[in-house]
Amino acid sequence: MTRRGKWTLWILFVIALVGAIGAAAAAAARKGVAVRIEPVARRDLVASVTASGQVEPHTRVQLSADISGRIIRLAVKEGAAVTKGQFLLQIDPATYQAARDRAQAALAGARAQVLQSRANLGQAQRAMERTAKIKAANGALISDEQLEQLRTQVEVDKAALASAQFTVEQSVAAVRDAESSLSKTTIRAPMSGRVTRLDVEQGETAIEGTFSKEAATLLTISDMQSLETKIKVDETDVAHLSIGDSAIVQIDAFPDTTFVGRVTEIANSSIKTAAEAASSTPTTDQAINFEVTVQLVNPPPDTRPDFSATAKIITGTRSRVLSIPIIALTVREHEALPNGDTAVTLARATPKKHVGLADVEGVFVVGADNTVSFRPVKVGIAGDEYFEVLSGLREGDRIVGGPYQAIRDLKDGKTVHQMQDETAAGARS
Repeated sequence: MTRRGKWTLWILFVIALVGAIGAAAAAAARKGVAVRIEPVARRDLVASVTASGQVEPHTRVQLSADISGRIIRLAVKEGAAVTKGQFLLQIDPATYQAARDRAQAALAGARAQVLQSRANLGQAQRAMERTAKIKAANGALISDEQLEQLRTQVEVDKAALASAQFTVEQSVAAVRDAESSLSKTTIRAPMSGRVTRLDVEQGETAIEGTFSKEAATLLTISDMQSLETKIKVDETDVAHLSIGDSAIVQIDAFPDTTFVGRVTEIANSSIKTAAEAASSTPTTDQAINFEVTVQLVNPPPDTRPDFSATAKIITGTRSRVLSIPIIALTVREHEALPNGDTAVTLARATPKKHVGLADVEGVFVVGADNTVSFRPVKVGIAGDEYFEVLSGLREGDRIVGGPYQAIRDLKDGKTVHQMQDETAAGARS
């Protein structure tokens, strides 16, 4: 073949290739954007809020010492079950026994002083009465000054008796205080439960709780029959929760089992970190969370405090309602028209925001000719994958259900076609 013939064949090949590419592009343009088209259908929806936290007993008591002293006997171990009033540990009572004995001796001395003061008062009163009778019989024998001195002595002895009686009361109080301190050397269980934490060993020194609560804690008793999980719920979700809402709780230690729970408490103020609590300047760049308490129903006996848990709180259910995929709902900017209606702005390379005008939520409806049009939709609760449709659509309407990028770039009048099964499955996942 000549050189001219080769060039002719090459030019024909290029022309054919360009023509094929152009034909493919034209066919693709006629076919439109590949999307997932789904009908508006009725489904059962469950709205929920999911958050994580830790399992805690509803009732937990941290025992601390009210007095200081060396622990000479420890009768329980961590994990042991205890009953109310059971002996737990003994602090060395020697010092407090001595203090009680001193107080009792002081009380005995005060009571003896009362007896002495009462005898002195009686003697003074009798002397005054005898002197008064003598003066009444013969005034010359007793002077007025002598009688006045005897009356004064009676008053002094009355005051001494009153003082001695007050000293007895003070000594009685001192004895009670000493006996109270002595009784505090014996620690007993204030409630039935399980020892979930033991912070001391026999031979250690117990520290009085008024100095440092953390250092003074001896052990913790928890009621493991009533467990709950405290979860952190975002501010955007907490408004949807109510006392009594049911929940499904997953405990990490039991991955194959779910448990039933119920919301028993919703905090009125947000959770603050130590830094936020210490700072007088509020921070706006951190998430605002609220603590929600979910009580577990029939928790497993092997559950321990501080187990990680995730609670799914059911906030609403709908049966056989119109629904659309969550991914199908998109937002377009709108402008106010002179008659008060709204026109949806769909085709702007750089949308211009208008202060005071809210965005419109809606979906792209696929027409009979496979062209799409944006239609505003009002939605209700959100399930795991679908929104409830309150208005704007009818059952059987075909809408664009994905993928996200295609929906974001769609405009009114665009032509679309259904994705292949494999491609649609990938877009859905």
